Amino acid sequence: MVKVMIIEDDYKLRTMIADHLGKWNFQSVIVNDFEKIDEKVLEHVPHLILLDINLPTYDGFYWCGKIRQVSNVPIIFISSRTENMDIVMAMNMGGDDFIQKPFSLDVLVAKMNAIYRRTNGNQQGHADIITAGELALNLANGSASYGGDEVELTKNEFHILYLLMGKSGQIVSRDEIMRALWEDEQFIDDNTLTVNMNRLRKKLETIGLSQVIVTKKRQGYLFQ
Repeated sequence: MVKVMIIEDDYKLRTMIADHLGKWNFQSVIVNDFEKIDEKVLEHVPHLILLDINLPTYDGFYWCGKIRQVSNVPIIFISSRTENMDIVMAMNMGGDDFIQKPFSLDVLVAKMNAIYRRTNGNQQGHADIITAGELALNLANGSASYGGDEVELTKNEFHILYLLMGKSGQIVSRDEIMRALWEDEQFIDDNTLTVNMNRLRKKLETIGLSQVIVTKKRQGYLFQ
């Protein structure tokens, strides 16, 4: 399991991030003591670090430099700052990526997966596979597998299943799915989503999953 250290002093935000990462089989380590962050990195040896800039006592730039003295762990800065100089400084201090608040948690996970794959070469890490029960979605090749059988998904089918698995047990509206796929649903014929959803369901049926996506009338879809 990929271990992620969250260095963020906003309790609500760091809890929300940790809860979301848990759905994708990431193990979160939340830092509460902002005085000895470099020691915490050595103690927990995370695979990835999410680092805020505005922290008590010393800022994220300072801690990034301290971490780089003891570890090459990938660091993603998360910050409400929007100045280009902040982004440049984050990269110069040893950061691997920068994401501005407010951000989509799904985009954050995508960035984390991309960085993890890149820093681990061709090794197949757990970040490349997300699971819900026995269903596994491969982020590297866009396939889904269940009970030893595998099926290839199109780009849209993959993104639909990715979104539904990430919100397992929750109703996801058609508008939300269309925004995730095409950014602005007003440009998309509603039938397009129906076609993609039907194709996804048929592919899942071929590997033994016939009722995993449930339609909730006038509400959306539920992954169970």
